[in-house]
Amino acid sequence: MTLNQFKKKAAFAALHYIRPGSIIGVGTGTTIFYFIEALKNIKHKICGAVSSSNTSTLLLKKQGIPVFDLKNFHSLTIYIDSADEINHQMQMIKGGGAALTREKIIAAIAKKFICIVDNSKIVSVLGKFPLPIEIIPTALSYISKEIVKLGGKPKYRNNTITDNGNVILDAYNLNIENPIQMEHTFNALPGVVTVGLFASRCADIALVGTKNGVTTMKKNK
Repeated sequence: MTLNQFKKKAAFAALHYIRPGSIIGVGTGTTIFYFIEALKNIKHKICGAVSSSNTSTLLLKKQGIPVFDLKNFHSLTIYIDSADEINHQMQMIKGGGAALTREKIIAAIAKKFICIVDNSKIVSVLGKFPLPIEIIPTALSYISKEIVKLGGKPKYRNNTITDNGNVILDAYNLNIENPIQMEHTFNALPGVVTVGLFASRCADIALVGTKNGVTTMKKNK
């Protein structure tokens, strides 16, 4: 079986957590594309979705699922998204699809955050996947220098403008042993919109697609 098949398994498993009549927070990425495809099967049971990106919004509307504006919500029952990496403490690196800021807002207002991934995304220590940082363009040189100070190698993501009109720096070679501390460090830098570490607000449940089915990971209380 392929990783895409594992992603699809996890995506369909997430349907079991959706309550009838709810409005669902929906993330961005290849695994989420499978989830949106699965969601069309129960679209008559839900009121609609709040989306983390223009790409996901278009896909949801294509499936006939109403999409509501995030700015009108301060609370959601559930948020379903994927991750570029997730550790056993349910902390994640996200932002490979450049939607990290809106993803972080939805995660913050969601009562339950479910992460759907294939088993290749499970890691012991975050950082093998380059850490995305959304910044305002004028902060490019400054934030690049700060990444170097923290032991990383900055790389400007070419041909990428976020849905918020900003740019992305990817920080390579970071060994993120204390994700919460590093999240706070980056978020405190002037010019950073947000960093793709989801550590302070981590996932509550991870559904992991494997060759043997879907494994459930839960956050330790």
